[in-house]
Amino acid sequence: MDVCIFVEPQQGAGYLRLSTLARHAEAVGFDGFFVSDHYHHMGDRDPRLGPSDALTTLAGLSRDTTKMRLGVLVCSATFRRPGQLAVMTSEIDQMSGGRFELGLGAGWFKEEHLAMGISFPPLRERFNRLEEQLEILKNFWETENGATFSYEGNYYTLSDRPALPQPIQSCGVPLIIGGGGPRKTPRLAAQFGAEYNLPFQQLDRFIRQRDLVREACETISRDPDDLTYSVAQVICTAENEADLVRRSLAIGRQADELKENAIAGTPEEAIAKIEEYRAAGASKIYLQVWDEDDLDHISLIAEQILPSVQRQRREND
Repeated sequence: MDVCIFVEPQQGAGYLRLSTLARHAEAVGFDGFFVSDHYHHMGDRDPRLGPSDALTTLAGLSRDTTKMRLGVLVCSATFRRPGQLAVMTSEIDQMSGGRFELGLGAGWFKEEHLAMGISFPPLRERFNRLEEQLEILKNFWETENGATFSYEGNYYTLSDRPALPQPIQSCGVPLIIGGGGPRKTPRLAAQFGAEYNLPFQQLDRFIRQRDLVREACETISRDPDDLTYSVAQVICTAENEADLVRRSLAIGRQADELKENAIAGTPEEAIAKIEEYRAAGASKIYLQVWDEDDLDHISLIAEQILPSVQRQRREND
């Protein structure tokens, strides 16, 4: 499996803290570094420095790192117009040397929209806007250099748009479609996605969603194995119970609860749970860390979990 670090910058990490974490994650061997896209903190934790903009952050990180993949899980379709999003993400791909991946979703966090003065339409409209954005991004990246394209939808209209700037990656920026919806999400993943991601769900739910996405692929005569299937889970691991309790409390959780609902416990226990997802078809996992300053935690994962997980990947390859 590919193993990526996943963080939530809206909780107020700030750019310098994220840059330190990303550079450390790359140095110890992680495959990628991904951020969420929110403009308002969640819960009653201290928001510290306040939220940051995901794409601005990733533009900076693309210059701070050199090897690992970078991306966002996931951009809200309500935040940016599709033409603007295409330009921004293409530029980040150029800045990174072709290492950028874009997750895109319909948006769900009403409070941040109210706080930022961003329209928050009903769910059906948000999904319809998302689909139009995906169609526009596909047109943008598939239009040949020197040509233009036009698009007329119910929400967005583009006229004679030059498909510039272009990403470095020949097929455009890989699109990640995430979520647990039973109908529209699998269809969008099959139609537009390079990857389908299910965040923070138990194994049985991942298996059900994986099957729905595979069925959606078969419906449009796409090989289901063309997609990457991935999961995201909070991680909290330690070599002994005392350190596990300390790390759990530092992120506002209980160790026993994390063991039940996340990837938590000793490195051996974490490996066993990751292996369950790999055996069920996940070839990529995003390990969400909430304490960006705990670089020892990142080192522990790299030293005692990564070798086993990445060895399984090499054996499968």
